[in-house]
Amino acid sequence: MHPTIVAAVFPLIFVGELPDKTMFASLVLSSRGRPFAVWLGAAGAFLVHVVIAVSVGAALFAVLPHRVVEAVVAVLFLVGAGLAFFVSEETEEHEAETIVASVPVHRAAVTAFVVIFVAEWGDLTQVLTANLAARYHSPVSVAVGAVAALWAVAALAVVGGQGLLRYLPVTVVRRVTGAILVVLALVAAAAAIAG
Repeated sequence: MHPTIVAAVFPLIFVGELPDKTMFASLVLSSRGRPFAVWLGAAGAFLVHVVIAVSVGAALFAVLPHRVVEAVVAVLFLVGAGLAFFVSEETEEHEAETIVASVPVHRAAVTAFVVIFVAEWGDLTQVLTANLAARYHSPVSVAVGAVAALWAVAALAVVGGQGLLRYLPVTVVRRVTGAILVVLALVAAAAAIAG
């Protein structure tokens, strides 16, 4: 495991997940009580998604030539940047409310797991985690950084997410995430061209 890769992955995933629908879903679920149970369910779902994303990223690197991997990573970073720039805050909140409303609330942890597991498929942070695993060629380090970031965001959501979003506008978080992803896309494109 490489601590520098963990340290590089953590802020990218953390910032990318802050304005996400899964954060809003965790907020809504924890407002009904049992925030620790909601966090446990969300943490389990995030762990499963990181394992899937890192496996896909590592498989991409193993199957494709280095130049092609860098080009694919560059394109996917640009797609992630587009998602960060163009998905509206209102859309995310509406999607989170719809997902929460469609799942019966019997047990907080199970409900949180199901909601987060469903909501996270194809999400910005899942795509970003796969890209980072392909880029850094260190799946364990990427997984540790990504899981730690996702768990931290889930903890913020269940403990004080509403207060955080009062002080940090979602649009600012999205723009910062988008800008970082554009820079990463340019770095990956340069690596693909340099070969």
